[in-house]
Amino acid sequence: MLCALSGEAPQEPVVSKLSGSVFEKRLIEKYIEENGKDPVSGEDLGVEDLLPIKTARVVRPRAPALTSIPALLSTFQNEWDALALETYNLTQQLTRTREELSTALYQHDAAVRVIARLTRERDDARDALSRVSISAGAAPAAGGDAMAVDSERLSDDLVTEIEETQARLSKSRKKRPVPEGWVTPDDISTFAVSATESLPVSNPTSLASVEGYAAVGGLDGQVAVYSVEAQKLEREFTVGEPVTSSIWDGARLFFSTSKGSVKVFDSGSEIASFADHAGPATGLAMHPSRAILASVGADKSFVFYNLNTLERATRVYTSAALTTCAFHPDGHLFAAGTDSGEIKLFMTSTGEEAASFSLGAPVQALAFSENGFWFAATAKGQTTVTIFDLRKQGDAAQAKVLDIGGAVAHLAWDYSQQFLATAGPAGVTVQQYSKSAKSWSETLRSGVGNAVDVKWGPNAGQLLVVNAEGVLSVLGPTEQQES
Repeated sequence: MLCALSGEAPQEPVVSKLSGSVFEKRLIEKYIEENGKDPVSGEDLGVEDLLPIKTARVVRPRAPALTSIPALLSTFQNEWDALALETYNLTQQLTRTREELSTALYQHDAAVRVIARLTRERDDARDALSRVSISAGAAPAAGGDAMAVDSERLSDDLVTEIEETQARLSKSRKKRPVPEGWVTPDDISTFAVSATESLPVSNPTSLASVEGYAAVGGLDGQVAVYSVEAQKLEREFTVGEPVTSSIWDGARLFFSTSKGSVKVFDSGSEIASFADHAGPATGLAMHPSRAILASVGADKSFVFYNLNTLERATRVYTSAALTTCAFHPDGHLFAAGTDSGEIKLFMTSTGEEAASFSLGAPVQALAFSENGFWFAATAKGQTTVTIFDLRKQGDAAQAKVLDIGGAVAHLAWDYSQQFLATAGPAGVTVQQYSKSAKSWSETLRSGVGNAVDVKWGPNAGQLLVVNAEGVLSVLGPTEQQES
């Protein structure tokens, strides 16, 4: 007979009524005291459930003291018994742990497969949604992909507003002179930092401005309003979601967020909020009539909002996720950059695609010139800015490729059609187009590093720049600073 715990012949053998196994009495009593179960069957076991087995027994002499050899042997025996119990318990725990690990690995593998299947089904559904025409009047996009237009159309009042705005602005555009008091190339060449302010905004993403003020929004959802004239922080408020783009028009500030919202604020208080995008809202644009706000998103759609009623006016789905947007200066065209490298132009009044231009990489920023037939665009990671001509198609539409010498994050064209400002990690530049010479030149290169966004001030007499550290810089002519 061998003990089921120690594997040795027991000196005081007992048998369990439950499992019928033989144990050394002192070992099983210790086990019952600690666990209260039969070590073999796992059932509840008490000392009264043990039956002694009568065998021939050798009487041991009593150990007079621990210094005697018999006493030492008894001590060693007790240690061995404890080690045997511990080894048995560890073996059982190892077996249970292996079983639990096998179950967990199986469940993890099954969860990964389910997630992969759901992700694939989601992507297929989004792709199908972008290709299905929801309304009977949706026109096929260039290249065969159909865009989907919501059943609601722009109201007759908005369509009339768009047409009247185009007629009014396009009529005066060709003969419009450079406004009196506008900044000159010589003035811009002397631009230097006249003021800086570290704003309480983490990871700034956008800069919006009106005359004399600038608003900076960031990924922490905070917005800081800065007075350019007073050179101080005027106000702070929170949007509540990471800001991706912003526009300041009159008394109202508009923000798009990475959670798909478009929020409207007046005097620091939220007056309206829209949640029409299924993914991040990546850009905003204001129609020249100031009656329509546009937003684009990663869900392949752009949305027009009626600012008179603060309601959604229409939504159009395209064939790719959208990254940025802008309205034509006359308002009849709406441009949207995609993560597939295309810049798509849509008719504002109908939502139908009118033209498409290729940039070759996800579009980072785009801006229309006030001359009405040029727009500038740059892609993520590119160190160049491409000037496209709306009057041409294909490769011929690329009127000029400007080498900036560093990645470009944002573009801003001034009202006089002469100056194109760029902002990026390497700093800020101003590219000038001379009508008389029909050529481009670099008028300014400033060392405001890690620039995120740039805006022109009144009469293009200033440049407002915010960098990734939340520092707002004001650039102006050197002579103006000295005076």
